[in-house]
Amino acid sequence: MAELDGIEHVVRTRLRSLRTTLGLSLDDLAARTNLSPSTISRIETGKRSISLDVLLPLAAGLQVGVEALLEMSTDEDVVIRPSPSRVEGRTTWNLSRPGGSTVAVKMRLEPTRAPVRQRVHPGHDWLFVLTGRLRLSLGDREIVVDAGEAAEFGTMTPHAFSAIGRPAEVVMIFDRDGQRAHVHH
Repeated sequence: MAELDGIEHVVRTRLRSLRTTLGLSLDDLAARTNLSPSTISRIETGKRSISLDVLLPLAAGLQVGVEALLEMSTDEDVVIRPSPSRVEGRTTWNLSRPGGSTVAVKMRLEPTRAPVRQRVHPGHDWLFVLTGRLRLSLGDREIVVDAGEAAEFGTMTPHAFSAIGRPAEVVMIFDRDGQRAHVHH
């Protein structure tokens, strides 16, 4: 029972915090959810129980998934301790926790003479070159991205990247489809 009370407390706190962060009054959120302002107030203050019939419209009205309101992970250990994974001239460190919708990785790419194979996948990629130079093959274009520069592109365009001349270190952010395409191949 104490665990259920803890979950309800977290959900109530998140609901109120999201509402106020978005700059929504009780009336504004009520208009988005077809719930009364007094119902929302009673939920936030603990005077009404939380049930799916109110949780679903509240999550939709706040533009978040229900799982964002219910997640009970603790932030006790916020440090991620990545370990390297090596595959064919590429070393990868996962910089984000498993299970999230967005993935951050650091890659060290060794130069190669072999042509890199372009791939497509749903999603969007963003990368930042920490050291070295990167050749970004984007469809028919070859783009050089130097240290201190970033690139962002839709991934339905065939794409690949490789180091130029010496190793390059890159931080990349992409969704799970991007992780499967870039880290596991």
